[in-house]
Amino acid sequence: MNARRPLHAQRVRAAWRFALPACALLLLAAALPLARTVWLSLTDASADDPSRAAFVGLANYLSCIGGRCGGGVYGGVLGDARWWQAVRNTVVFAVASVALELVVGMAVALSLDRPFPGRALVRTAVLVPWALPTIVSAQMWGWMLHDQYGIVNWMLRGLGAIEDGIPWLAQPSTALAAIVVIDAWKSTPFMALMLLAALQTVPGELRDAARIDGATPWQALRRVVLPTIFPAVAVAVVFRLLDALRVFDLIYIVNPAGEDVASMSVYARRLLFEYGRFGEGSAASVLLFAVVGGIAIAWIRVTRVIDRAEGGR
Repeated sequence: MNARRPLHAQRVRAAWRFALPACALLLLAAALPLARTVWLSLTDASADDPSRAAFVGLANYLSCIGGRCGGGVYGGVLGDARWWQAVRNTVVFAVASVALELVVGMAVALSLDRPFPGRALVRTAVLVPWALPTIVSAQMWGWMLHDQYGIVNWMLRGLGAIEDGIPWLAQPSTALAAIVVIDAWKSTPFMALMLLAALQTVPGELRDAARIDGATPWQALRRVVLPTIFPAVAVAVVFRLLDALRVFDLIYIVNPAGEDVASMSVYARRLLFEYGRFGEGSAASVLLFAVVGGIAIAWIRVTRVIDRAEGGR
């Protein structure tokens, strides 16, 4: 036992030597800007003269207007109804888009997991939406969903489903749903690729045993395949969930002025660059980081509990 300790300590030191450059890079690229943002969120910095920023504590997060909180009138980011609307939009967008991508991506992955003529070509074609830059796909869908000359309204009018064109991305009742569809169209290939890679790790013996035992394809998928690939599914979902919670470019391109569909990132950007309120914009950015980090940690813990429960059966 004592002979192993020096070897273990040597391995630990070697691991730290390899990890230190990456840690230093993360410190410069992430930790220092985050610390600067947290500091700015505690000041009244503005675009007029950022160098004259004064410390205001947590006033950018929540403050009492007029010095009285009894009337229920609050200032700061947490006292702004537009912030809570942005939080709701972001959470609805993230949950809906990731759920849709998971269902459709699983269907695509199961289809591509079976051998058929031209499978390699189909796999390549499926990746095209994911390979397109977001600005290209957003502009393309913006034209397709246009109320006057968009192909979607033209097809619906041809089928007799509508009489007048619907401004899918302009009216609040349909804008968020349309953005979810656009994001799902673009990101489903990523989910399908991750799930397909997971499906190909399932041993053929497990499927053969399930088939011999008389399990239907649905039972084999539910009882054998899904529990086996659950860790990979959890990783794919958390990757997409983190990306969806930080959504900015898609919403800003297709609906740059819409308050009803603004995400938390769009809200923070408006405070920072359109209104020049660096303090409140930094506070919104810190809150965005906290929300994304909190949801990610919660999802990871939930998946661990599910994985342990499945493993204990």
